[in-house]
Amino acid sequence: MLDARPVLHVIGLLLATLGLAMLVPALVDIASDNRDWQVFAASSATTLLIGLGLHLSTRGAPQELDLRQAFLLTTLAWVTIAVFGALPFIYAEMDLSITDALFESMSGITTTGSTVLTGLDTAPPGILIWRSLLQWLGGIGIIVMAVAVMPMLQVGGMQLFRIESSDNSEKILPRAAQIAGALALLYLVITLICSISLWFAGMSAFDAVAHAMTSVATGGYSTSDGSIGNFDSASIDVIVTLFMVLGSLPFALYLQALRGRPLLLWQDGQVRWFFVLALLSIGILAAWRIVTTDTEVLEALRFTSFNIVSIMTGTGYSSADYNSWGGFAIGLFFMVMFIGGCAGSTSCGVKIFRVQVLVETARCQVQKLLQPHGVFTPEFNHKPIPPAVRDAVMNFFFLFFGCFITLAVILSAFGLDFITAASGAGTAIANVGPGLGDVIGPAGHFGTLPDGAKWFLMIGMLLGRLEIIGVLVLLSPTFWRG
Repeated sequence: MLDARPVLHVIGLLLATLGLAMLVPALVDIASDNRDWQVFAASSATTLLIGLGLHLSTRGAPQELDLRQAFLLTTLAWVTIAVFGALPFIYAEMDLSITDALFESMSGITTTGSTVLTGLDTAPPGILIWRSLLQWLGGIGIIVMAVAVMPMLQVGGMQLFRIESSDNSEKILPRAAQIAGALALLYLVITLICSISLWFAGMSAFDAVAHAMTSVATGGYSTSDGSIGNFDSASIDVIVTLFMVLGSLPFALYLQALRGRPLLLWQDGQVRWFFVLALLSIGILAAWRIVTTDTEVLEALRFTSFNIVSIMTGTGYSSADYNSWGGFAIGLFFMVMFIGGCAGSTSCGVKIFRVQVLVETARCQVQKLLQPHGVFTPEFNHKPIPPAVRDAVMNFFFLFFGCFITLAVILSAFGLDFITAASGAGTAIANVGPGLGDVIGPAGHFGTLPDGAKWFLMIGMLLGRLEIIGVLVLLSPTFWRG
C-alpha cells in the first residue's frame, strides 16, 4: 500500500511556506490602507496552520521517496498550492466565484498567465502583488522540479539531464540541496536586477517589482489590463524581453557560468536552438509586417521581437494587439506558442531539447533510408541519445498533442468558436497565457468563458506544467496497485 506520509510531510512544508508568502500582500494592503489585508492575514493563518499541522503530524515519516510517492507528490503539491492560493481571490472584495478564483490561482502557480480579471489598473495592490508572487513561486518550483524531480521520474525524456548532469552537478556544488539553494538565490538576484532595471526605465517601484517577478518566471501577469503595452516604452519592452529570455535558459548553466565556465551556456545545444528559432520567427514576422503594412523597421522589430519572445517563452505579455496583424501573424504565433524554452528554465511548452531529439531522430531515419547499411546515431550536445530517451520524447509528443486535440474538442462542445477553442487548448497545455481571437486574445480575457470550460482549461494547465505523463500516470490502476 502506498505510504502517503512522506508526501504529506513535504506538502505541509510547502503550505507553510505559502502561508508565510501571503503575509507579503497583507503588508502591501496595510501600507496602502486597503482592508483586504484582513483577507490575506486570515488566509495566511489558515494555510500556515494546516501546513504546519501536516508537517508536524508526519514528522516520523521516512525521508526518502520512492517512485510512486514522487509521482503523487508532484501532482498533489501543485493542486494543493493552487487550492490554498485561491483563498485570497475567493474572499477579497472582487466578487470572484470559486471557479474563477481557482482558475486565477492555477494559472498563476503554473505560470500560465491566463486571467479572468478585468479592471487591473484599479485593483487592490495586495491582489496584484499576490498574482505576481504566485507566478514567482511557481517559477522557482518549476526550476527545482526540472533539476531534481523530473529526471528521476524519467518523464518525457527528462532523464537525459540526469545522465548528462550526473557529473556536472558535482562540479556546480557538492550536494543537490545546495544546488537548489543556489538556484533559488540566483533566481532572487535576477529578479532584483530586473526590478531595478524596470524602475530606472520609468515604472513605479510597485509595478517594477510585480513585473520583474512575472518576467523572470515567464508568467505574464501584469498590473494593467493593457499588459506591458500600457507603459508604451521601448526601453521597458527591451528590458522585459531580455529577462523573459533569461528566464527561458537553463538556470544550472548560469551557476556554471558564475563558477568560471561561461562558454558552457553558449555551447549548450538547447540555448543555440532557442536563439535560432526565436530570431528566425522574429525576422520572418518583422519582414512580413514591413513589406505588407509599410511598418517602420524599428517599430516592426520592437513589437515583433517582444511579442514573439513573450509567446514562445510562454510568458504571455503583450505590447500590441497582434490579433489585428492578419492571418499569417496569427498562424505564426499559434505555432511558436508550443515551442517553449529550455529544460531547467521557468519556461513551458514542449521544450527545445525535445524538438532537437525529434529532429535528430528524423534525420537519422532519413539517412538510414538512403544508406541502409550505414550506422547513424542521434546526438544531443555531442552525446548519443539513449533509445529510452528517444522513446520517452516520442511518447511525450503523442500525448501532448493528443491532449491538445482532446481539450480543443471539449472546449468546442461548450460552444466556443474554433479559434477560441483551439488557441485556448494550446495556451493551457503550453502554459502560455493569452489565446487568439477576440474572446481570449491579447485584448480579451477568460472571464466570459463557461465555468465548465474553465475547469477543463485548469486541467490543461496542470497537464502542461507537469509534462503530461506526470499527471496521467496517476490514472493508471497499476500505479495504485504498486
